[in-house]
Amino acid sequence: MGQDDGRDDERPAHRVSVSPFRLGRTQVTNASYDAFCKATMRERHAVFGEAGHPVTSVNWFDAVAYCHWAGVRLPTEAEWEFAARGGVEGLLYPWGNELPVVPPDRWQHGPEPVAQGAPNAFGLFDVCSNVHEWCSDWYDPEYYAISPAVNPGGPEHGKRRASRGGAWRHHIKMSRCAARSSIPPEFRYADYGFRIAADV
Repeated sequence: MGQDDGRDDERPAHRVSVSPFRLGRTQVTNASYDAFCKATMRERHAVFGEAGHPVTSVNWFDAVAYCHWAGVRLPTEAEWEFAARGGVEGLLYPWGNELPVVPPDRWQHGPEPVAQGAPNAFGLFDVCSNVHEWCSDWYDPEYYAISPAVNPGGPEHGKRRASRGGAWRHHIKMSRCAARSSIPPEFRYADYGFRIAADV
């Protein structure tokens, strides 16, 4: 986990193990999230509403509420990174180690439908692209120096929640498997969504 030649918060690279888990093949879609909102009479903060697109403009609390309703949970950073690499240690991107080639005039104006490209080795789609994905962990840029070796779940407290993966707003929209990001859990952005996880 991590990358020694990456950003400061990705260091040190370290070995961890995670218990068996399941992860959604795609990011949660608007169609699925709308069903949750209808069933729970929850207010919807939609910017992009196409049914087959990933839900966006959900904060961490929205994502957790959906997971509770669906009987699942958010992945930890460790689970997310393991899944993104498809089981290949040190892989930079879900498809390999080559930077994606994106024409300089290609700017997206919103997310794309889920599962349009090829999946990674674990059969996961858009795992480093389309929208940032909330994780369950609190974020600490120095956490890797004290991370437990088995099922790390992040620090006990914090001000920001961890997120992973690239998003449509980026000029090169896919980020590395080890790249970390975070925002306060109450924030809602049009390039933030989530993917579900479950214990086995």
